[in-house]
Amino acid sequence: MGDPTLCAERFMLLGPERVFYAGLLGRPKQRTLGAFIAFASMEGRLRIRMAGEPERCVEAAIMPAYAQHSIDPEHPSVIGVLVEPESVDPEALAHLAAELSALDESVLARRLREAYHLLRAAPAKQAMDAAAFDTAVFGAPLAPRRMDPRIRRVLSLLGDNPGEPLTAADCAALANLSVSRFLHLFKQETGIAFRACRAWKRARHLLNFANETINMAHLALDIGYPDSTHFSHSIRRFYGLKPRAIFSGSRELEIFRSGATARA
Repeated sequence: MGDPTLCAERFMLLGPERVFYAGLLGRPKQRTLGAFIAFASMEGRLRIRMAGEPERCVEAAIMPAYAQHSIDPEHPSVIGVLVEPESVDPEALAHLAAELSALDESVLARRLREAYHLLRAAPAKQAMDAAAFDTAVFGAPLAPRRMDPRIRRVLSLLGDNPGEPLTAADCAALANLSVSRFLHLFKQETGIAFRACRAWKRARHLLNFANETINMAHLALDIGYPDSTHFSHSIRRFYGLKPRAIFSGSRELEIFRSGATARA
């Protein structure tokens, strides 16, 4: 008999600020995820291409948020860790990136695979906050980013309600600021332009439904896209795959949600 504490081999722990994914990658074309990424192959190596850089074949690597890249695995399954950059102190995130970059790729791959086994056996994944997640994956919590409470409120709205048609003018009014001042303050506080952040949060919300049988046109409208064409274009830009390919490869994926994602 198998270990009853283990979840499925393919699983995703999905929180508002962190994601741990262990499952199929497919063959994504160029993609631009809006999160800091650390990833490793389950087996074999990964062929990584970034614009202006030579192709690399590695067991593991990191990628800054919003960096265009493509990734081609020898083995279909991968481990991926996503950290929302606006949730972490910039110096702490830079230190983490430097620390992980300094590791031999085989050491980084081993650390991520060990985190996979640890999280797979964890009995209460949904109860994990960002600090517990960071400790399990990186060995210590990442310092949270200090932020103007008005901008933090807007970020919460974007993450919790990606289907709401929140414009810059709407958010500026909520913050009691002019639109130009709001856009400047948002970029200053988060490090990300408002429109880019809003687009990523909307595309990220797709992960909540990845293992469900669902009408794509209805889902597009529910998570804030005006039509299926915009939905497909945005998802392909961020993930390098069409929405149907993501859903097809996630049928056996077990999803554990925490925080705002659980409420959604």
